[in-house]
Amino acid sequence: MKFTAQQIAGILEGDIVGNPDVEVSKLSKIEEGTKGSLTFLANPKYQQYIYSTKASVAIVNKTFQPESNIDTTLIKVDDAYKAFSKLLEYYNMVKLNKEGIEQPSFIAESAKKGDNIYIGAFSYIGENVTIGNNVKIFPNSYIGDNAVIGDHTIVFSGAKIYSECIIGNNCVVNSGAIIGADGFGYAPNENGEYTKVPQTGNVILEDYVDIGAGTTIDRATLGSTVIRRGVKLDNQIQIAHNVEIGKNTVIAAQTGIAGSTKIGENCQIGGQVGIVGHIVIGDNVKIQAQSGIGRNIKDNEVLQGSPALTYGDYNKSYVYFKKLPQIVKNINDLEKKVNGNS
Repeated sequence: MKFTAQQIAGILEGDIVGNPDVEVSKLSKIEEGTKGSLTFLANPKYQQYIYSTKASVAIVNKTFQPESNIDTTLIKVDDAYKAFSKLLEYYNMVKLNKEGIEQPSFIAESAKKGDNIYIGAFSYIGENVTIGNNVKIFPNSYIGDNAVIGDHTIVFSGAKIYSECIIGNNCVVNSGAIIGADGFGYAPNENGEYTKVPQTGNVILEDYVDIGAGTTIDRATLGSTVIRRGVKLDNQIQIAHNVEIGKNTVIAAQTGIAGSTKIGENCQIGGQVGIVGHIVIGDNVKIQAQSGIGRNIKDNEVLQGSPALTYGDYNKSYVYFKKLPQIVKNINDLEKKVNGNS
């Protein structure tokens, strides 16, 4: 795909300084720009590269005033970073603008399909599935019986959405994600063996939820595992059965959340955090990476460590921990003096 500087300026409502007809077909970092590429300058630390870049077009702030000649065509906007982000969204929209049903694929006769959908080759759409308008299901995806997928949702290649699960509008399910696998439920018997507890619930993703590649969300034993509106989950996260995550919470990679835990709204959870089951975490909580959470957490707490302490207590404790060998030596020296004087 090729775009002229004039077309890009129109999308961004920017002003052109240079050749409006120059064409670009790819994106680049400013220091790695080549002919035919589009870049941007937002951070003053990279300003030196605007004079040497080979990029054909660069998006800059309106406040930028060059100190020497620039060969690159400039598009001046109020906020270069936001403008470039907007352009990336537009680029993705154009890139993903697929329609139609590719073959071979299987779509049950009872499935309901909305308008302007795309179903990629080797996909499986089960009985009584409901697919909304403008949905895109990329190749090798699986949609189980009675599942519902809302309008404008994207399911990338190789994702699996099990039966009875409900996916809202404007969601993204990335490759390798599994929505609705059985929860980890087993009951021991008198012989020390484990009998599987049937997992009869489902998973509900509300609107504007993003699920990262390789992330798994287990179906509920009874009821639903619920991911509220606007939640963003990174890659390779494990969400157990009957968990509920409040709206606009974000969770980084390799975090694991055990069954029936409730997480509040607007929380920020770092990577590799472990959270036990059957606890409640409040709203606006921040949990640093690699922390272990084993208790209920009140609203607005900031935590770090395993088991996690409040952020301030953890930092104070860590100062002493680093000095622990010297502290022990000092105590031993004091004991020797006391024993020597007794």
